[in-house]
Amino acid sequence: MIFVGNDWASDHHDVCVMDETGSVLATRRCAESAAGITALHDLLARFADQPQQVVAGTETEHGMWVDALVAAGYQVYAINPRSVSRYRDRHHVGGTKSDKADAKTLADLVRTDRHNHRLVADDSAEADAIRVMARTHQNLVWARSAQQNVLHAQLHAYYPAALEAFGGDLAHRDTLSVLRRAPTPDQGARLSVATLRSALKKGGRQRNIDARAREIHQALGASGHLTAPPQLVAAYAATVTATVEMLTALNTQIVQLETTLNQSFDTHPDAAIYLSMPGIGETIGARMLGEFGDDPERYATAKSRRNYAGTSPRTIASGKGHVVLARHIRNTRLNDAAMAMAQSALTGSVGARAYYDNLKAQNKTHTQAQRALANRLIGILHGCLAHHTLYDEHTAWGHRANLAA
Repeated sequence: MIFVGNDWASDHHDVCVMDETGSVLATRRCAESAAGITALHDLLARFADQPQQVVAGTETEHGMWVDALVAAGYQVYAINPRSVSRYRDRHHVGGTKSDKADAKTLADLVRTDRHNHRLVADDSAEADAIRVMARTHQNLVWARSAQQNVLHAQLHAYYPAALEAFGGDLAHRDTLSVLRRAPTPDQGARLSVATLRSALKKGGRQRNIDARAREIHQALGASGHLTAPPQLVAAYAATVTATVEMLTALNTQIVQLETTLNQSFDTHPDAAIYLSMPGIGETIGARMLGEFGDDPERYATAKSRRNYAGTSPRTIASGKGHVVLARHIRNTRLNDAAMAMAQSALTGSVGARAYYDNLKAQNKTHTQAQRALANRLIGILHGCLAHHTLYDEHTAWGHRANLAA
């Protein structure tokens, strides 16, 4: 066996090759290119007769370089950078750091401690594609939320009537269509009901147009609000117009990407299992599938899947102390999706609702009960995926029938 440490950068990789005794056999810097990966394969072939004899450690599990290592048949371990940092401190307390030294640290780590880490999952290209789209979709949603906060601060500074008219959903098409026509308080107060009706129709509203137009007209025309100087109003109106256009573009891109994401998710072999779970629709299902991956060997137990999602509790026990806390080192995107699943499951599953209510009766907070429910549902999902069966309410909660009593 030989052990390879791969410290990666944007355009090159520092590589250290080590034997079973810890002796360094070779070091090299390889470019991030086809020529670079070929040079690495040639180097490793000098010391190993079979690809299975190569154990490699790197700090990421994604990217074309890692894909090439896995495709070559090497045993590739993705090591969390924090673990690498702690391992480095075990041997070098002076705080020195270099790419070459990090490559040696990674080689040493997989030589001695690889049993504490996991192999890079052999997910399908379809699952990888879903993950890329799901993450980008979520990034766009987060960006939209950030721009809503910006718009709220802008309107609060000079246009309080607009906040009363549109409430908290400042990215809604109604809000954007009206603010595009009337970015100042005076313009808003002069809008007629007919003009508002036209703006709402153009924005895409199809129901209750007249009633909504009258509500907005009344709110924008209300008196009693403080006013800002004209110069400041003009400046804020310009910034609001820019923010409105950004939100409009984000809304369009989110809808378009969500359509493509859902179409890709629906064609995946595991989609039916995810969609059979309570609280999981196409978008949440795509996020969970993308983050979990579809390698059937990736999670040995339901607990390992729960740990990765961050829903399982962590226990700190020392001496007489025993504390159970939430797990904060986790896949944040996956945890968000799991918590959304649990929240929606409260109205989609009698068993899930009874489980949650039972926890609340034990004086658990909403977040604690929601996290415990998410943990339970991920365990059920693991079983469904392992046995290739759809979710069944009775199978999932029948043994807990007393909870509903």
